[in-house]
Amino acid sequence: MSLLEELKVGNITSDIEQVATAEKVDSVTLAADVAAGKTVICKSRRRPALTPLGVGLGLRTKVNANIGTSDTLSSIDEELEKLDIAIGAGADAVMDLSTGGDIYGTLDKILARSTVAIGTVPIYGAAVAAIERRGSIVDMTEDDLFEAVEEHCRRGADFITVHCGVTRSAVDALSKERRVTDVVSRGGALLTGWMLHNDRENPLYANYDRLLAIAKEHETVLSLGDGMRPGCTADATDLAQLTELKTLGELAKRAKAAGVQAMIEGPGHVPLDQIEKNIRLEKEYCDGAPFYVLGPLVTDVAPGYDEITAAIGGAIAAAAGADFLCYVTPREHLGLPTASDVHRGVIASRIAAHAADIVKGVPGAAEWDLQMARARKALDWDGQIALAIDPSHAAAMRDERILKDGETCTMCGQLCAMKVVGEYLDSPGGETC
Repeated sequence: MSLLEELKVGNITSDIEQVATAEKVDSVTLAADVAAGKTVICKSRRRPALTPLGVGLGLRTKVNANIGTSDTLSSIDEELEKLDIAIGAGADAVMDLSTGGDIYGTLDKILARSTVAIGTVPIYGAAVAAIERRGSIVDMTEDDLFEAVEEHCRRGADFITVHCGVTRSAVDALSKERRVTDVVSRGGALLTGWMLHNDRENPLYANYDRLLAIAKEHETVLSLGDGMRPGCTADATDLAQLTELKTLGELAKRAKAAGVQAMIEGPGHVPLDQIEKNIRLEKEYCDGAPFYVLGPLVTDVAPGYDEITAAIGGAIAAAAGADFLCYVTPREHLGLPTASDVHRGVIASRIAAHAADIVKGVPGAAEWDLQMARARKALDWDGQIALAIDPSHAAAMRDERILKDGETCTMCGQLCAMKVVGEYLDSPGGETC
């Protein structure tokens, strides 16, 4: 039986218990939320030793890091280094988006090495195979696509992005309301091109039951992809995006009925004042299914700093109810990220996620900040470093400009506010009337 089928007959599994313990929530409540489709547990049947990852209602906001080769830069060793750095920086999941070199060899090594949930995008493998076998992406067959899905699930992907909502109606909406950037999702673009060339419906939508059967067999969570996500703030919350979102809501219900877990992917580039609306619409259209957002990026003019634009949007989105943040690196829009870019992207998204968790009242979130505040008040530098979201970076910055006395910092020195007020407020003559 699948996890949803186990829950339907009243069995609270060990995976539910593990997630409940890690998240400091009640296992019965968690089980009910998973059964209702408001939370997912990412753990493939092919990876029994993996610690399950919970994403959804009442849980800590999770962070994903994307890695993977391209057809211009392909090094398995480099991607494994990025995997290690992403996990070391605190990523809760990693997606392998490889499109070049030995795609399945890379995936196998990532799965074997990773201690966190792994996601993939099977259409990339299908597209590369179609080029090799048939000379063109648009000559990909339906069987090519489903064979790739089966291959990713069989190898152990814990969740897969499938762009089932890129339907003829969504493409029609795109045609009627032309965008500045059209389609920026690779998977969405591949399917749009295939549909227009072949004058046929998206196979992932037309044969959705086939997809559900594969996912159920392997206990793979479906991440229903946002192929029509806006690629610039001017395109946000338009007809094509919302047409797709409504379809994804219908497909999430069908998945739940079939015993398959599903979450929803979302934009993208979204102005600050539209983020909360986007979260609200997803929760409304998709019956509260977990929302997995890319960023969102709140401006288009910061190449080289897009981990910041994404963290700003991510904090607002998560505070409004998004459950899973896909990081953005500084090299977004510029090139394949380096290991250093991966680290910066993960930390930026973790900051955004934690800031939102304080607002959400996630167990332990506010307490972490309170501990840091107390360490600062006590001028406990070792404590501050240990509590930092990126301890090694904080320690290096402290050591670079440290005073000989080691008590205060080089920002304030003898004018340290904590030291001055602490000495007098806490002294016998320091009481106030």
